[in-house]
Amino acid sequence: MIRPDAPDHRARALQDAARQLDFFRAGLAPAGGFLRLGRDGRPLPDQHQELHNTARMVHAYALGKLAGWPGCDAMIDAGMRALARHHRDETHGGYLWSVDAEGVRDGRKLAYGHVFVLLAGASAHATGHPDAQALIDDATEVLDTRFWEDGTGRFRDEFNRDWSPFSDYRGLNANMHGVEALLAAHEATGAARHLDRAGRILDFFLGRIAPAHGNRLPEHYHGDWSVDADYRGDPMFRPAGTTPGHSFEMARLLLQHWDMTGRAEATAPARARALTYQALQDAWDPVRGGLVYTLHPDGSPDIRDRYWWPVTEAIGALAALMKLGTTEDDALWFDRLWRFARTHFVDPVHGGWIPEIDDAGRPAERQFAGKPDIYHALQAELFPLTPGLSGYYTTLQALRA
Repeated sequence: MIRPDAPDHRARALQDAARQLDFFRAGLAPAGGFLRLGRDGRPLPDQHQELHNTARMVHAYALGKLAGWPGCDAMIDAGMRALARHHRDETHGGYLWSVDAEGVRDGRKLAYGHVFVLLAGASAHATGHPDAQALIDDATEVLDTRFWEDGTGRFRDEFNRDWSPFSDYRGLNANMHGVEALLAAHEATGAARHLDRAGRILDFFLGRIAPAHGNRLPEHYHGDWSVDADYRGDPMFRPAGTTPGHSFEMARLLLQHWDMTGRAEATAPARARALTYQALQDAWDPVRGGLVYTLHPDGSPDIRDRYWWPVTEAIGALAALMKLGTTEDDALWFDRLWRFARTHFVDPVHGGWIPEIDDAGRPAERQFAGKPDIYHALQAELFPLTPGLSGYYTTLQALRA
């Protein structure tokens, strides 16, 4: 059985993490930033850089450097330069969502992208990068003045390039990744307000919303933070209903915050477990295996496509729960998810993970072109191998010692 503490799993996870880091190094762009890569590692015809991907590359290679892999500095440096020189909007401030060789491709200012800039700064700071504190300070200032709503204790989502509003949309996704970035920024800098803000976001979604919706998390909200059950947006970033992959992420982040705040709140582990197991129950496909992408509000499947990242996040949530004491169900699910991942998503030939599969379990490209991301899979391989629920910047350094 595959377990986080099994020596053979540890060896395989570290081996695949190294393959991922090697694969995405081919994305280092001569003109700066990163190239979008096909399944075989060759550049795709359509080249543009989205803010979250640039920032995630910095974060991923910072984790790689902390864990002891050589050759990560060039990737961290390239990402930091791209954030400062390509994505940073010198006219209006903040960070542009998408740029290409011609300049600005999509100038919107999205909280989702900006929180990843903060995450990149925090992870680069942990490696000692000389520009990291300036990036943290700038991202924090933009998040404070443009996106954070202190009255609600959450981030608003979106503006035009010039900061004029174009919607009153509010969402889970940006706030969830906001928690991730705020916890990282607290770990990197010690600033208490990051930890406090992460707690306020978690209190709303996991203290109020999840219990009111059967331990599920609606994705979309009106400007007053009432649930917008009819919202249907971008099929990747804003699909209708609920996204079980986000339940797994929020469960892990709840445990991370609980650990960082002294484990004083006694119900956090039980709430994380309830959220994780409701998502597993709802989303696991009993016929094809894997996790369906989205659910209707009642928990029945909506978009039945199967992507890699919900599996990685379920692995992360279960590994976090197992650090508090492994149940038989935890062990069975961890083993089931990893076996499915190794059969269908892990690419042992080229490196990186296949992002989606068709009904027969074969690689597909209906939603994703190429291999878009190292971030989810690398964390699923590294974080479960660390001993704690938090402090990853420190504990990663012991992985390959």
